[in-house]
Amino acid sequence: MSDSLHGPRVRAPQYPEGGRWFNTDHPLSHAELRGRFQLLDFWTFCCANCLHVIDELRPLEEKYADILTVIGVHSPKFDHERSDAAVGDAIERYDVEHPVLNDPDLHLWRQYAVRAWPTLVLVDPEGYVVAQAAGEGQTSALDAMIAALAAEHEAKGTLHRGAGVFVAPVPQPTALRFPAKAIVLPPARTGRDEETLLVADAGHHQLVELDLAGEQVLRRIGTGVRGRTDGPTPSFAEPGGLALLPPGYTDYDVVVADTANHLLRGVRLSDGAVVATIDLAAAAAGLATITGTVPGVLSPWDVVWWAEIGSLVVAAAGVHLLLAVDPADGSVRILAGTTVEGLRDGPALDAWLAQPSGLAVDGNQLWFVDSETSSLRSLSVDGELITVVGEGLFDFGHVDGHAIEARLQHPLGVTLLADGTVAIADTYNGAIRRYDPWTATVSTLATDLAEPSGAVLVGEDLVVIESAAHRLVRPVPRADLVAGEPMRTPRPVTDLAPGTLTLRVRFDPPPGRKLDERFGPSTLLTVNSSPPGLLVSGAVEGPELTVTLELSDEVDEGVLHITAQAASCDDDTAENPACYLARQDWGVPVRLTPDGPHELSLMLLG
Repeated sequence: MSDSLHGPRVRAPQYPEGGRWFNTDHPLSHAELRGRFQLLDFWTFCCANCLHVIDELRPLEEKYADILTVIGVHSPKFDHERSDAAVGDAIERYDVEHPVLNDPDLHLWRQYAVRAWPTLVLVDPEGYVVAQAAGEGQTSALDAMIAALAAEHEAKGTLHRGAGVFVAPVPQPTALRFPAKAIVLPPARTGRDEETLLVADAGHHQLVELDLAGEQVLRRIGTGVRGRTDGPTPSFAEPGGLALLPPGYTDYDVVVADTANHLLRGVRLSDGAVVATIDLAAAAAGLATITGTVPGVLSPWDVVWWAEIGSLVVAAAGVHLLLAVDPADGSVRILAGTTVEGLRDGPALDAWLAQPSGLAVDGNQLWFVDSETSSLRSLSVDGELITVVGEGLFDFGHVDGHAIEARLQHPLGVTLLADGTVAIADTYNGAIRRYDPWTATVSTLATDLAEPSGAVLVGEDLVVIESAAHRLVRPVPRADLVAGEPMRTPRPVTDLAPGTLTLRVRFDPPPGRKLDERFGPSTLLTVNSSPPGLLVSGAVEGPELTVTLELSDEVDEGVLHITAQAASCDDDTAENPACYLARQDWGVPVRLTPDGPHELSLMLLG
C-alpha cells in the first residue's frame, strides 16, 4: 500500500479475552474479522461528544456495510460506567447499531495509546492500524481513506465482502423508555380539568402526557421513530429538556430540547403540532468564543424560561455553553462559557463549563449542574458564575457534608424546592441529593434509583424521572446522611517534566484533501490549565499546532486543557469539493516529575 495513506505498519492489539460483548452473539477477534476493515470507536456514555460520533458513524456504517465492522470500545470515565448493565442500557438508549466491547479497566485504551474521548482507530483488512483520529468531524476523512484502501485491498485479494456480525437486541415494551425530563402543564394550557405531566420520553423519541400520578398515558406527541419533521405528526430524536413559555408569548406553548437533532422545537399543546423549529447550530454559528466560533453540534440537554432576562436558557452540553435564546425571533447569545471544557468560575463569559445538563431558575439566580465535573453551579443575573459543589473533571464520589468536601457523580438534573433548597438528580450515584444554600451543606434524600435524570415538584411531592427504570417515582422521604469516599477517574496520568514542554498536535489531511488557508490560518490551538499556575506562561492561543510551554516547578499535578481544530478542503480534483472541520478537546491529567519527558504529542488525525 502507498505510504501516502499510512505510516509504518503496526499490528492492531488484540481484544482482551473475557470482556463483555454487546450487539453480537459471541466475542470477536481480529482473526475472525480478517478481510474486513475495523473501525474502533473509543467512547464512554457520559460524553456528549462521543454520542455525536455515534450519530456521525451511522451513514459510514450503512455505506460500507459489506466491508466495515464498527466496534465500540466502551472506556469508562466514571465508576458507574464500568457496569455491564449500565453499558447495555446506554447502547439501547442511544441506538448503537454495532458490536460493543465493555473495557472497564481501559486495557485497549492503553494498548492503543488513546488520550481522549472520542477516538477512532481504523484497522485495515490485514489487521494493521492505518489511521487514528480524535474528536468529532472525522468520518468524512475516514470515508476517503476506506474508499482508497478498499480499492488497493480489492486488487490484492485481501478484501472480503459479506454480512456483518451485528445482532440487534430484543426491544423491551414499556410505557416510557429512558425518560429524560418532565414539567407540569396547567389546565389553562391543555384544556383539561386538572394539571398533567409532560415527559420527554427520549428512548421512544416522543413526548408523553401523563396524569399527575404518572401512571395513565393521556396522549403521545411524535411518531416514536427518530426523525426531525414538523407539523401535526412531528418526529424527534432523543428529546430532553422541556420549558413552558409564558402565556401568549408565541403561538406555541412548550419548547423541547431536541437533543440528538441539536434543535429547539416549539409544540402547540392544543393539537400536539410542532409549529416552530430553531436550528441552534445555524443560529449560533457566528458567535465568537475563545476558539473562534461555536461548533455546530450543540446537544441541547435542558431548557428553562428565565423571566429575569426575558429569554430561554439552553444547556448546550455538546459545546460546554449556556445560551440565551429568544423564542420569538430565534436569536442566540452566549450566557456563559468559552467552549473550553473544565471548571473555572468568575465572569460568565470567561468561565469554563463541562456539559451543562440540568437547569433551574430561582428569581435572579440560575442553578445548573455540570455533569462532567460532577458539580452544582450558579449564575447570577449580572453574569457572575460560581461553583458550590465540585472539584474538577476527574473528581467525583458520593460524599455528604459541607459543600467544599461534598461530591457528586455525573448529575443530570436540578430542581428548586419549595423551601429554597436545591434537589440534585445525582445520576451516576443513583441518588437524589439536596443542597442547602444557607448552611452550604449537601445531604442525601433518596438512594437506590436507576440513573435519575431530573425531577419536578408536584404539589409537595418530588417526582423523580428514574430514567434507566423507565418510570416516574416519588422517592422515599429524606434518609439519614450517607457517608462516602471521594473518587477520581482511573485514567492514566501523563508524566511530564517541569520547565520547557514541547506540545505537538498532529493533523495530516487525508488523501484528496489540503489545508484550507484561503481566509487565513486553517488551524487553531488553545491551551489552558487547572490550576492556572500549572502553566507559568499562562494560556496559549494561536494557529500553530506545535508550541513551547513552560510548566511550573511548584505544582505537583493538574490538567492541561487543550483544544485543537483544523479546516481542510477537497483538492482541485474533486467533482463536488467541500470543506471539513476537525476539532477535539483534551483534558490531559499530568503529573510533574523531574524524570518526565519534555514533549507531549497528541493526534487530531494521522
